Amino acid sequence: MNAALRLSLSSLRGHGRRFAGTFFAVFLGVAFLAGTLVMGDTLRAGFDTMFGEATEGTDAVVRSANVITTPGESQGVRAPVGTALVETVERVPGVAAAAPDIQGAGQLVGSDGRPVGGQGPPTLAGNWIGDPKLNAYRLAEGRAPSKSGEVVVNRGAARKGHLKIGDTTVLRTPDPVRVTIVGLATFGGEDGMAQVTFTGMTRADAEKYLTAKPGEAAGIRVRAGPGVGQEELVSALTPVLPKGVEAITGQESAQENTDMVSSRFLNLFTTLLLVFSGIALLVATFSIHNTFAIVVAQRTRENALLRALGASRRQVTASTLAEASAVAVTASAAGIAGGIGIAAGLQALFPAIGFPFPEGGLVISGLSVLLPLCVGVVVCLGSALLPAVRAGRTAPLAALRETAVDESGASRTRAAVGGGLAALAVGVTLAGVLLDPSLWLAGLGAVLALASFVVLGPVASSAAVRVLGAPLDRLRGVTGSLARRNALRSPGRTAATAGALMIGVAVVSLFTVFGASLKATMDQTVSRSFAGDVAVSTPSFGAGGSGLSPKLAPALGHLPAVEYAVGLGKGVAEVDGEGRALTVTDPVTLGKVFDLGQVRGSLGDLGTDGIAITRQEAARRHLDTGDTTRLTFTDGRQADFTVRAVYGRSELVGDYVVTRAAWAPHRTQDADTLVAVSFRDGVGTAEGKAGVQRVAERYGSPEVQTRDEYARSSAAGIDMMLTLVYALLALAVLIALLGITNTLTLAIHERTRELGLLRAVGQTRAQLRAMVRWESVLVAAFGTAGGLALGAFLGWVLVKASDGASDSAFAFALPPGRLAVVALVGLAAGALAGLRPARRAARLDVLRAIATE
Repeated sequence: MNAALRLSLSSLRGHGRRFAGTFFAVFLGVAFLAGTLVMGDTLRAGFDTMFGEATEGTDAVVRSANVITTPGESQGVRAPVGTALVETVERVPGVAAAAPDIQGAGQLVGSDGRPVGGQGPPTLAGNWIGDPKLNAYRLAEGRAPSKSGEVVVNRGAARKGHLKIGDTTVLRTPDPVRVTIVGLATFGGEDGMAQVTFTGMTRADAEKYLTAKPGEAAGIRVRAGPGVGQEELVSALTPVLPKGVEAITGQESAQENTDMVSSRFLNLFTTLLLVFSGIALLVATFSIHNTFAIVVAQRTRENALLRALGASRRQVTASTLAEASAVAVTASAAGIAGGIGIAAGLQALFPAIGFPFPEGGLVISGLSVLLPLCVGVVVCLGSALLPAVRAGRTAPLAALRETAVDESGASRTRAAVGGGLAALAVGVTLAGVLLDPSLWLAGLGAVLALASFVVLGPVASSAAVRVLGAPLDRLRGVTGSLARRNALRSPGRTAATAGALMIGVAVVSLFTVFGASLKATMDQTVSRSFAGDVAVSTPSFGAGGSGLSPKLAPALGHLPAVEYAVGLGKGVAEVDGEGRALTVTDPVTLGKVFDLGQVRGSLGDLGTDGIAITRQEAARRHLDTGDTTRLTFTDGRQADFTVRAVYGRSELVGDYVVTRAAWAPHRTQDADTLVAVSFRDGVGTAEGKAGVQRVAERYGSPEVQTRDEYARSSAAGIDMMLTLVYALLALAVLIALLGITNTLTLAIHERTRELGLLRAVGQTRAQLRAMVRWESVLVAAFGTAGGLALGAFLGWVLVKASDGASDSAFAFALPPGRLAVVALVGLAAGALAGLRPARRAARLDVLRAIATE
């Protein structure tokens, strides 16, 4: 075994360039994984510290115990507490100070007239708490607000909106409020909490604009006296609190805030990066396996001589695995260092793009080091295992034969196994998509489809290369014909080399198809459900934005050009014990502007105790018109509502509709998410839109769009998602390029004598370079074509499975333009990967090449 190890190390020293591609493939995958883990740990620790510093003076928080969480929301909605409770709290022994904490949505308008923030993270407003120990924000410049209209904003929001102390601007609450900035604040030593914006008002203004009525607050912050612990303070507060109100420690409140950031951003962000790390390592697996397969094939005579001299199968196998282990450990260790460098670079980059990475050093946990190291070693050894076993099976008599190359190809066994896997994949996929919609079954079918593509690769590569390379015979003559024959000589190698690129292209195509389908679904939803002419909305998604003023729809309804204007507000309640979102609106006008499908019952009879629900929800809850269902609101009050209408469609309207009068007793801050407008007959879209815009300017200048513009803007987030996906997948494509380059380089070493003979019989250096480049393009074309086919199929599977697993109807769409760009990028990648091997082949000395054995 020691002799085998020495032989392996000697081989690595003598032929280190063979494993350069393997080294970089492992390095890049491990670096991405390690960087993701280190960055995640650092962000979590930074936010823990930030929230801890921001709330270190708050020893307890008094708040409503009633919380309602709707599907898809990580944070529930709580009822307010009465500010009169502050006096009761202050009288409790051990309490040093208490202050109401009034919170709501409030979006600043920048100096350019555009809203600040709102693209995901919340835009918050609240009362400025005078006690600096109870206030999570610290005054950094200027002074606290002392009269109506004065505000303090966090410094990050001011910088983003190009605002400064003394400036007057608008705060959407959602009613527009003219405010003057008198101070700038920080949060936990930072200019803000991530991209969250905050505007601090006087208590009177906060009660006026952010609550349903004066005397309400989101909670009460409490500071303990000297020597009183947080648990002790909570124990003293609990007995004096009314029913439905609870007290938690300041540490618990800070942890909840950290968990909120983790659930909304960090977990999603790191999970996304980990998924792409896995894709990169999967692509690396193909490249690593191909490299070792070629190296083992090239060393057939060498391994056979070892066997003839007495080496056992185990020793030859161990020798190959020892080489793989050395590469794996070295590349993984370098990858960990590279990942730490990536995290450090992002820590410096994030503040430059507006995301305040929390201050402090990088947090490098044991898991962040050991997991990438183990994954890198396992991936590399796993990829080299089959070639190593093949090396151990080399017969001693093989030393008498010419050097063998990879001969795996279109065998009947491979074709049968691959065909069986493909049939099983289709069956499982169709069962998970059409018969009993299930994302799990569809996912299993997708994995089986990938496996069938890998198994059938050598079988398909011969036919594919013949078809794809046919034009080369006419376009490039003998050079093109030789390139095609070189790609055909080893189907297994061609398939394995193309496999890495196929996976990368397949994932890109999958997301491209799914993104196009989401946009088509949005277009279909708007065109099918929205019967109005223009839509008024706030350009935001996620938790950001302040919504629209409920006064806007009635104001628009009074325009001579407008026939109907209806606003859609939001509410929450438990329906028979389950948290559900409510649409708060005028049901009569709703039916005029939105296509609700077939309606049973009467939308005009909801009143204050009636509710309208979709046909799906009615069937799920076994309800029909005339039946009653119990609603429980955040304020703890319950009421029986009668189902007075059942409608067919719910995409834009939602599953439950109540009147504004029914929601008014339970509302907090009132806002609409959308105002839909229909014009009278004879009113042109441009004319009507201009009139709507003039009125909308008085309510904070929300965006006014035609129906088509609204559909496109609603899908704008999809393009942002695809841009991020393409950027992350660039790593997988880069690893695939390294694999093609490494394979061609090894193939040139293998064909040194052949290339010398070609040069001797008259082939020019330019023709030789072109031959190698076109061979690379053919391999890339095969991988790209397979990736496009697999990606389109998986995209269809994902769309159909999502359609069956959700209430919304998904539309499948193939974007030919984007897929054509993906195909061109794949071909360009092949041409790029062939440059270095082509130059190396052209530099071969003719006489030495001919003399090579």
